[in-house]
Amino acid sequence: MRSGNPALKESTFLDLASGTVVQGDSQAMSLNGTVNKTGLLLLLTVLTAAYAWSQITITTEGATGLMPFMLIGGLGGFVLAMVTIFKKTWAPVTAPAYALVEGLFLGAISSVFEARYPGIVMQAVMLTFGTLFALLFAYRSGLIKATENFKLGVAAATGGIFVLYLVSFGMRLFGKEMPYIHESSLIGIGFSLFVVVVAALNLVLDFDFIETGVEQRAPKYMEWYAAFGLMVTLVWLYIEFLRLLSKLQSRN
Repeated sequence: MRSGNPALKESTFLDLASGTVVQGDSQAMSLNGTVNKTGLLLLLTVLTAAYAWSQITITTEGATGLMPFMLIGGLGGFVLAMVTIFKKTWAPVTAPAYALVEGLFLGAISSVFEARYPGIVMQAVMLTFGTLFALLFAYRSGLIKATENFKLGVAAATGGIFVLYLVSFGMRLFGKEMPYIHESSLIGIGFSLFVVVVAALNLVLDFDFIETGVEQRAPKYMEWYAAFGLMVTLVWLYIEFLRLLSKLQSRN
């Protein structure tokens, strides 16, 4: 059950004391329950994203009201994600809270991209959900199988991207830029396309993770946790689509 998503990993269903699979007694995790909770998290994210968008004014002189939403959404989302990962039983509370604050961040960053490249947000949304449903169909039909080698490759690529982004962030703190990856050159576009592919393949691992949880009759709260993990991947994929589309449009 290896997954590149840090929220969905091999030990998620294991009891730390005994090392055995945790199973629900009266109520177990179900596929329909996970789908419903994922839909609710998406709705909460859209609501707060729309609110943040409506509160931000962007002109040629700058953006008004942007930073509070970026800070609250970014830092709040990170903290709630860490809490959810380490306290899975809190997922019924922390997962909706994560969706709400992450929506603030997405609404803020989307307004910036939209102001610079009109129409880019709708394109990114359509590509994100199109990718989700296409890979879900491919997974359910057996066209893509989450073999151990597949999981290992995607997890390794995801970890490499995370390290690269972390180094890039550290360089920016010292006024330096990592060459190529943030540029709209062919190398920069190629890098963004690679990251989009890796993020999309993480969806396959998430589907496999959810299916495994249902088969092993994980406890009911794992529906919230699995929905949260899927949201993490979707948020990442959406942001990477924004980055890729912005690079493409900046060359026009």
